[in-house]
Formats: sequence, C-alpha cells, structure tokens
Amino acid sequence: MREEEAQSRPSRTTTRLRRPFPSRGWPGCAAVLLVLAVALLLLGRFLPMPGLLGDVFGTETKDRSGPALLKSIQDMHRYEGAVGNFQVVVDLEKDARFLPDSIRGTRTLYVANGSVSAYVDLGGIGQDAVSVNEDRTAATLRLPHARLAEPSLDPKRSYAVSKQRGLLDRLGDLFSDNPADERAVHMLAAEHIGDAAEESDLKLRTERNTTSMLQGLLRALGFQDVTVTYA
Repeated sequence: MREEEAQSRPSRTTTRLRRPFPSRGWPGCAAVLLVLAVALLLLGRFLPMPGLLGDVFGTETKDRSGPALLKSIQDMHRYEGAVGNFQVVVDLEKDARFLPDSIRGTRTLYVANGSVSAYVDLGGIGQDAVSVNEDRTAATLRLPHARLAEPSLDPKRSYAVSKQRGLLDRLGDLFSDNPADERAVHMLAAEHIGDAAEESDLKLRTERNTTSMLQGLLRALGFQDVTVTYA
C-alpha cells in the first residue's frame, strides 16, 4: 500500500527563476558618452593629433550658400587719397574667478591684417567753398579735413596662432551654436588698427594727394593758380 501511495503522489521539484540583469537604459548610455567626450577632449588637449580624423574618414566641402542679395546702394561723394595697411597681434585672455585656467578660461593669440582708408568728403561742398577771380586764372577751394574710414580686416591674411580653452569651455562648445566665437577678437583687432591709423599720417597724406589731384584737374581746365585749403 505504501508503495502504491508513493507512486500516486506527484513528485515535487524546486525551480528557481533567474532574475534578469537590470538594464542601464538611457542614463547609463549618457554617462558612457559623457566619459568618452571628456576623454576625447583631454586627448586632444594633451596629445594633439591634427588631421588624424580627416585622414581616416576623409572630408568634402560643399558650398550650399544662396545668392547674395543687394540690400542698399549708397552714393559716395568722397575722394580717397591714401590707404594704410596694418598688422596687429591680439592676445585676448578671459579668466574665471576662483577657477584655474585649465577648468574655465580662454586665451586666443590672433594675427590680424587690415587696412584703413582716408578720404575727403566732397559731397557737402557749396558754392561759397569755391571762389574764382574775374580772369578765371586763379581758383581757391575750401574743403573739410580728411577723415578715416572704418578699419577693414582681411580674412585671407588674418589667422589664429593658438587657442587655449578650459575643460568647461570645451564642453560648452560642443553644445553651442557658434563654437569658438572670434567676434571679440575681431572687434579688438579692428579697434587697435583704428587707433594706429589715427596716430599715422594718413589724414595729412590724403589732404596732400587731394590737393595735387584738384590742382592738376583745374590746371587742365586753364587755371594757373589753384589754392586748396582745409578747414
């Protein structure tokens, strides 16, 4: 009887279910990407490898710019008598308080080449600024003093020598719409070039060249004595 009861009872087996490994999900992937980004930044900072990625993957330049639109036209009534070419080395450094430069801070060494033209405005000259004698052999012209135009930087001859950025600045460039913005450097370079033009003899040379031009023009018309003054 016991053997029959033992055979009729179902055998009990113990089954252990294995818990699946918890998936890391997006937070884990984001952490891994952040670590890789920091590693690449540090690698590029301490072990620069220029052109390595370009040699491996190759680069291709495509110009998808639209046509240039004419916004306005301005009539010019001035004579440009001289143009000065200038070069300035801009060393611009921005530091953060209580943080080392390796963490937060930028320093840019930029060589800027530009030009400044000087001109005499002839648009505002009235009839009282020109006097002619009765014989029409002598003429006197009274002109305004020469002025300086806005400095113009030459992008083909201007370049950055070095750029040093802290770790936080490098990370910020990854999420910036305009990384490594150089507008502050360009504005500072134009300011220095404008100051150098003010200290030069561009205005004086422009007035001399304007005088020579007007004297040659009026003498070709029959005037023998031509006097040009600047007020």
